[in-house]
Order: sequence, then C-alpha cells, then structure tokens
Amino acid sequence: MKLVVGLGNPGRKYAKTRHNVGWFVLANLTQKYGISSPREKFYGELVEAVIDGEQILFLAPHTFMNRSGQSVLAARDFYKISEDDLLVICDDFNLPLSKVRMRPSGSAGGQNGLADIIRVFGSDQVHRLRIGIGPVPEGWDPSAFVLGKFSKDEKPLVEKSVLRAAQGVFLWASAGIDESMNQFN
Repeated sequence: MKLVVGLGNPGRKYAKTRHNVGWFVLANLTQKYGISSPREKFYGELVEAVIDGEQILFLAPHTFMNRSGQSVLAARDFYKISEDDLLVICDDFNLPLSKVRMRPSGSAGGQNGLADIIRVFGSDQVHRLRIGIGPVPEGWDPSAFVLGKFSKDEKPLVEKSVLRAAQGVFLWASAGIDESMNQFN
C-alpha cells in the first residue's frame, strides 16, 4: 500500500490559491483512479484508489498547511507505510511556474507543510513532488503570494503542470522514485 498526500489549506478562502496546488493534483488523481468516496479520517480527507494494480491512499490534510505533519503521521502510522511508499505533493515558489520536480529527500525549501512533515517525522527522507508556482514577485511577502490566486494567464500553465504531476504520481506508484525522477525532472 502507498500513501500520496496533497498539501493545501481547507476552506473556501483558500480553495483556488497557489498553496493548494497539491490538492488540485489529488482531485485529478481521484477522478481517474479513486475507488471510494472521500471520507474524513486522519484529520483530513481520505480516498482509496488503485494505480497500475497498486493500492493507493490519497490524503488531503485538513489541518492547515503548517500542521500537515499531524495528519500525515497519523495515516502513515495507522497503515504502517514505509518511507519509500509515501509521496507528498506540494507547491514550491522557488521553482518557475508549472515546473514539476520529484525528489526522494531533502530540505523543505521554504514549504511550511513539508517542513512540518519533516519535523514530525524527524527525518527529511520523504519523497516529494514539487510543483512550481513562482517566482515570488519582488517586494511581495512570500506568504501573501502563496495564498494568492493564479492569474487568468497562469491558469493554462497550472492545469498543464497538474496533469504532468498526476502522470508523475502514476509513474512513482508503478515504477518507483528513481524512474519517475528520470522522466519528470
């Protein structure tokens, strides 16, 4: 069993913000591969899925970004998910808009949800798929930027990156982190 976590913030206020791009990818994946209705569990929304014959859980934490670790830890520990079977999808303002990057480990790079997961796990050995939403415009506060919405001109690029990220998750689930990094980075 694998666990795919899409990071975002709950509530209407945040629904279409840059910070919720992880949830956009989960919505795409759920539509394609979901086999259960969403249910409230592990301080979030959980959907069961099957990708290439592999049982997958999609988790959208509802703990707000800065407390994502609580939700992910609860699900990981309940299902006894190994580090190689966990993938976190998140936004990254250090990457250009729509760039997709897969990594097996590393720093949070300024992403507070990923930072909380790393803190709670006590390890940076967390597979992650980052989706570029940047750069932060000069003079902007990064937190205001990530909580802002995409412009009309940016939306087609975001939609394209969501599709690409969903393909990356499929490859990660079916072939592993190394193969997905080779193809998507």
